[in-house]
Amino acid sequence: MLSFANPGLGFYSLPFIVSFAVSLILTPLVRRFAFKRNIVDAPNELRKVQTSSVPLLGGVAVFAACAVSMAVFGALGWITDAKIGLSEIAGLMLGGFVLIVGGALDDRYRLKPMQQIWFPLVAAAIAVAAGITVGYVTNPFEAGTGPYGRSLFYFPSLAGGLFSFVWILGMTYTTKLLDGLDGLASGVGAIGALIIFIVSLFWDIPLSGTSVLALIVAGSLMGFLVFNFHPAKIYLGEGGSLFIGFMLGCLSIISGAKIATALLIMGIPILDVAWVIARRLIWERHSPFLADRKHLHFRLLDAGLSHRQAVLTLWALTACFGTSSVFLQSRQKALALAALCAVMLALAAGLIISRKERVSHL
Repeated sequence: MLSFANPGLGFYSLPFIVSFAVSLILTPLVRRFAFKRNIVDAPNELRKVQTSSVPLLGGVAVFAACAVSMAVFGALGWITDAKIGLSEIAGLMLGGFVLIVGGALDDRYRLKPMQQIWFPLVAAAIAVAAGITVGYVTNPFEAGTGPYGRSLFYFPSLAGGLFSFVWILGMTYTTKLLDGLDGLASGVGAIGALIIFIVSLFWDIPLSGTSVLALIVAGSLMGFLVFNFHPAKIYLGEGGSLFIGFMLGCLSIISGAKIATALLIMGIPILDVAWVIARRLIWERHSPFLADRKHLHFRLLDAGLSHRQAVLTLWALTACFGTSSVFLQSRQKALALAALCAVMLALAAGLIISRKERVSHL
């Protein structure tokens, strides 16, 4: 019998196992449905890495696994606590549902960027309206009475809601743009959710709703990853790639404004997205929504890494910097973020030099 006063491995393993199993069962069913309806990603563009058509809609299986697991463990009272109430759970499920519906429409009908954007905007607004907002952030450079002996900067309610909206929307689009190689976005999302779970064990109350939600997200993604790793049998699709960032963004807020932790987990993708958007807007002067092969993961392929090597490299960087958040205090996390930026710059410079050398030898 599980003890709520003294949680053991059994308690923490159940949400993961259930969500993993549901995802593992649903993903092949969604795959067959997508093939039957011809909702596939065809290799008809230069940036596409697959050699044949791959079914989309994988995010439907991931979302469904999360929703079923959240319903089961929510009914058992394992999710709601002082930080997470029915309002927040409803916000997660409704916001995720909006993303999945919009993503399915895009996968089927190839919506224009200005049509696609409404679904993430609505999902982020739903999350904020449900109470998933940042109330304060820790100042890592000033001593005080807050967490870890640091001072706190409190947001006025309107500013906190606006900050949370922008944060959730930014995280949502980060994983969308990250989804370029088999298993990349789903793997990074699973790693991120597991790290948020581990961090919650150190600062949160036993049996916190945050830890259960993080395990549900991780299990759902890892069940899907069985079919999504290279060579992928199914893709996340628009809705799935958006849903991962949405859940990580919301979890980082629910877990007590762990913004620095989320930045360390998603630092490489965030910096890559920021650079790509800046390049498209400032230097190339075209829409930031136009896809190309200039993301970091494509640069790794161009540098000579295999598909799996490129994905594993980015997984390793995510795990390395994300895990550091478990052991670092607030000030040290700020230094780790600076180190992350330095690693990204060095990696980018190395890839550019490698590409130039390869071109010169052709």
